[in-house]
Amino acid sequence: MELTNFSIGEIHEGLLRKQFSAREITQAYLDKIAADNGKIFAYLKVTPELAMQQAKAIDERIMAGDKLPSLAGIPLAIKDNILVDGVTCTSASKILENYVAPYDATVIRKLKQQGAIILGKTNMDEFAMGSSTETSAFGVTHNPRDLECVPGGSSGGSAAAVAGNMCVAALGSDTGGSIRQPAFFCGVVGLKPTYGAVSRYGCTAYASSLDQIGPLAKTVEDAQTLFEAIAGADEMDSTSVDAKPAKGKENYTIGIPKEYFIKGIDPRIEAMLRVSFKEFEKRGHKIVEISLPHTEYALACYYIIATSEASANLARFDGIRYGYSAERDAAVDTKDLLSIYLQSRGRGFGPEVRRRIMLGTYVLSAGYYDAYYVRAQKVRTLIKQDFDKAFEVVDAIFTPTSPNLAFKIGENIDDPLTMYLQDIFTISINLAGVPAISVPVGQIGKLPVGVQVIGKPFQEAVLFDIARFLQQPLR
Repeated sequence: MELTNFSIGEIHEGLLRKQFSAREITQAYLDKIAADNGKIFAYLKVTPELAMQQAKAIDERIMAGDKLPSLAGIPLAIKDNILVDGVTCTSASKILENYVAPYDATVIRKLKQQGAIILGKTNMDEFAMGSSTETSAFGVTHNPRDLECVPGGSSGGSAAAVAGNMCVAALGSDTGGSIRQPAFFCGVVGLKPTYGAVSRYGCTAYASSLDQIGPLAKTVEDAQTLFEAIAGADEMDSTSVDAKPAKGKENYTIGIPKEYFIKGIDPRIEAMLRVSFKEFEKRGHKIVEISLPHTEYALACYYIIATSEASANLARFDGIRYGYSAERDAAVDTKDLLSIYLQSRGRGFGPEVRRRIMLGTYVLSAGYYDAYYVRAQKVRTLIKQDFDKAFEVVDAIFTPTSPNLAFKIGENIDDPLTMYLQDIFTISINLAGVPAISVPVGQIGKLPVGVQVIGKPFQEAVLFDIARFLQQPLR
């Protein structure tokens, strides 16, 4: 048996039947990480002691005849902006290089209650700002499907760990496509839940009105299991809620927005998606063309709101309270409080993070706040109204996840605008607060192609139901 090929359900069944132990399955993944992480660099930090300790506890529960939750003994990877008590949490930034989390994020607390096993923390774009996992301060993650290509971002490490069989499933975070785009590039399933469906407590903030934690997995079924384990209201996050579970239907009406199939999309991707849509229609579902007219303004709107919130959220990294401080760096000359601030932030943050902080600070400055930030919020309302109107006539929406296949490492890193355009099909979903899932439907050469399914708020169950019809196992 190749233990690193199993799904969550298969591992659960194997543990109950005692075909293997939790320690054996955990060791198999640790061995896989040791063998492959050097070339892929999906993990920033591996936690073998914690993992084996958790696995031992599960084996003891099995021997005692305890009933096991669905995630008991399941080895998972965690994006390195989600806090795990006693483990470093760097957000892939030098400014947090030695920061050790003093508590568990709510999602981690829920996973531990289920008996999940934490293998380690995965690489990401610094502070989740990027679309390729190339802005990490500690190195670039490679796509397991093609090591010369990026895995997408910012949750590229989590997607690569799943695709490379270095974990069963993983957690990522999604501010403008950071779960769905790497899921597309790596050929895995990635869900951005409804805003408020999952607690953000213990996730390093980038843009608080957009951020959402979600699962990456090999199958739709695994993604659903992981989502259901972490979803729900949390008193530590006032934006989180308990939602009533949605019910699926026998036949769905699906909308195809004309604004998403535009000049610039790889024609091979469009052709493959059209075939997938036709196959879905043959199953008895209805597909209609719809319009989301304010889509063209989404990119500009997103980068105003996201950078504004980032400039406020990242102000806490001042070199005084925690993280890197120039005052404690013997190589840096600091003569007063202002120089500590400037040197700590200048040396601790990478170029992309500094760029977004400066953009956001400019947008929020006197004389520009109304012209940019307030106007962007009004456009955001129009974008949400587009989705509300569409969902009056359709159950879900199909779009591409990305306009192009995974690109070569280094190809776009010096062109910020081209990199920002990677989010063109995903950012509207975050602005509207609705859920969306990227599911693989095929591949072109070695590189995967996926479709994005967008749903009504808190109807993740419907998304999973539809995505099951679409998913195609990749070679």
